[in-house]
This record gives sequence, C-alpha cells and structure tokens, in this order.
Amino acid sequence: MNILIVEDDPDIAQLILETLERESFICQIAGDGMTALEVFKRRQPDVIILDLMLPKLDGLEVCTHIRQTATSKDPFILMLTAKGEEIDRVIGLSTGADDYLIKPFSPIELVARVRALLRRSLRHGGQSNKLYQTQHFTLDLERHIATRRLENQSEEPLELTTLEFNLLSTFMSYPGRVWSRIQLIEKLWGNDFFGDERVVDTHVRRLRKKIEIDAANPTFIKTVVGVGYKFEDE
Repeated sequence: MNILIVEDDPDIAQLILETLERESFICQIAGDGMTALEVFKRRQPDVIILDLMLPKLDGLEVCTHIRQTATSKDPFILMLTAKGEEIDRVIGLSTGADDYLIKPFSPIELVARVRALLRRSLRHGGQSNKLYQTQHFTLDLERHIATRRLENQSEEPLELTTLEFNLLSTFMSYPGRVWSRIQLIEKLWGNDFFGDERVVDTHVRRLRKKIEIDAANPTFIKTVVGVGYKFEDE
C-alpha cells in the first residue's frame, strides 16, 4: 500500500515515515500543499496523511482539490492538526477527510488509524445479491458498476468512489428503510471507525450531487429529521 505523507515539519514527517515503513508501507513525503498535489497525480496513493497547516496551499485546499479530481483511485485522507477545536474538525470532515488525528499522537494510534482506513473498502465483500435495481438506478456489485436511467430510458454511468458506491448499495439494499448515522457507520466501517459521525453527512452530500437532479432538493436520498437518511425509488 502506498501512503503520501504531507507534513511541513521534517521531524514529524520523518517520524511518520519511519513508523509506517516499519509496518511495510511504501511512503513518500511532500513538504507543502503544491508538491502534495503533484505527487498525488503521479503516485495515486492509497492513503494520504495530510497536515492541516501547510505552506503554499493548506490542508483544507489540498483535500478539497483531491476530492474534486477524477482519478482511478479515491484515496483515504487522514488529516493531522495541532488544533483541537471542534470547528477545525468539522471543517476538515466537510471537505472530504475520512478521519482526523490531533497532534501530538502516538505512533501506535497512527498505525491503527491507517490500517482501519484500509480495511474500510473490504466492508462490502461477500454480498449474496449481486445486483440492485430500482426504477432509476442499477448497481452491479460484482463488476462495481453503477448506472442511472434517464427520461429517454438510456443508461448513464455514475462515477462513484468506493465509499459512495457502498453507501448507495446500502441504501438500495433496503429501499424505504431509515438509517441513522450510527447504523450507516456500523454497516460501512464497523468497529474500525474512529472519526466524527457527521462524516456520514459529508458522504451523503457528495453522493447526492452525483445522483440527484437537484442535490438541494433530493428525490432519492431523503433526510429524516432527527433520525438519519432513507432511499426511495420504485
């Protein structure tokens, strides 16, 4: 597994590098935001450990740019910061970070968080039903293909990340069921989840932008106030 470490403090970057290389990960360091984006395009890492405070381009901007870039891989992003305020965590998650770690942190916790992120993509293995189909959507779980049926009955492919695909398949497996954030976390991430449960809202918003005609007034993924979300489509 390839990991990109984006950290402008050389001592911290070296500590992270040595810690992860002892666990047999392949790592590369970028000391600023601009370099991080260049390395990201070349290397397509599986995980990005991203410091919030960076020269040239800060971590929030780097995270946003990566999430808006269409690539063959959708990396997990673990954001690091020396700040512990609630608002920083919320902003970091809202830009698309998958987890959040506050400095100072122990090497053991860092490795545990990275391994937990890498296990998330395995949560949907082994479904007995390989095809979910509703009036407007078809999900082929075996080939990992998602399509939307347009008004002219043509099929439009949906470019979904692994997590977005798994989230949509969870919704489509039980149409009409109301899922709380905690239930969605247990379904998608299990006991490996360390972050804030509001990260679910971030991923739902990103999925809505790809499947809804008007993401601000969703037709398919609806909010159930005080509870969570449900999917509706005949």
